[in-house]
Amino acid sequence: MIKRIFKIIGGIFILFLLLFGGLLAFSTLTDYSPEPGAVEVTETIGDGVAISGDTFSVLIWNVGYGGLGAEMDFFNDGGKMVRPSEDQAAKYLKAIALFAKSMKDSVDFMMLQEVDQNSKRSYNIDQVAVIQQELSGFNSTFALNYDVKFVPVPFGFPYTPYGKAYGGLVNYSRFKPSSSARVQYPGGFDWPTKLYMLDRCALEQRFPIPGGKELIVVNTHNTAYDATGEIKKEEMAFMKKRYEAEVAKGNYVLMGGDWNQVPPGFDSKHFNKQMPEGYTPQSLSVDQIAKDFTVSFDSTLATNRSNDKPFDPSTTYTTLIDYYMTSPNIEVLSVRGIDMQFRWSDHQPVVLKFKRK
Repeated sequence: MIKRIFKIIGGIFILFLLLFGGLLAFSTLTDYSPEPGAVEVTETIGDGVAISGDTFSVLIWNVGYGGLGAEMDFFNDGGKMVRPSEDQAAKYLKAIALFAKSMKDSVDFMMLQEVDQNSKRSYNIDQVAVIQQELSGFNSTFALNYDVKFVPVPFGFPYTPYGKAYGGLVNYSRFKPSSSARVQYPGGFDWPTKLYMLDRCALEQRFPIPGGKELIVVNTHNTAYDATGEIKKEEMAFMKKRYEAEVAKGNYVLMGGDWNQVPPGFDSKHFNKQMPEGYTPQSLSVDQIAKDFTVSFDSTLATNRSNDKPFDPSTTYTTLIDYYMTSPNIEVLSVRGIDMQFRWSDHQPVVLKFKRK
């Protein structure tokens, strides 16, 4: 009887190892893994007008795949939830799309992060298209940064894994770009962790302007869960070199998005003194920024919250990691965050108005 029990336990253990090994093999074979620095042409859908004038407005917002509204926490950040209910997801996405519609007459560019096209976490809805429907007169450009056929975590009972993930960055613009490209960042996590993490990149668009130069608009979503900050340092060094070279050509560069690090000189405890357990605050240093570029943010409003529990304005840790960088030939006229009390996402939008010098 005892031998039989040990055989059953041994058989279960062997089966587990085989399943685990098979999962790693499947994930390795299907891993989306662009080469560092790879530039991949990305299609722009829709029309647009040529740039005229010299003053523009842009909005950035990490929309949290329509799944991280105020009622949510997240298992990978110390919470328990894997995804919202289908009704919650529909509510969040509708609010995000209607907000975009409300802004379309006051901004020229919208740069969003964490927008899904076919993911289990967002009920396989094409969020790029849903938002586009509310933005008549704007084109859209998508750059993939999360393509995993099956994310097995979290483990638990009942087993509700994250599953398939397919999402990325999207730019909406009233202007027609001459080119759009997905630019792969260097660095990344070691195997096997990298199999289930985002492949960080920029969505880079070029717009011809009078005088034969270009306005280069860059949507970025830098690495998270990088405890030492080494991966982000590689990304920043890459961006610094690439966009200093563009300024040397006489081009204008605007970068914005979710940097997953606070700007230089900003105190991580500016809004809250108590940080979540295990949180490692990281900040940019001045020498990581392209020469003479300006960093612009609204220091009066937090743009990101902790997801270890649902949002509580009195206790939830908040910080500022969504902002802009502009080349020295651009004058920043204003920058303001939009306070949504994190109702629809774990990030808040930031609008910048700028002028070509």
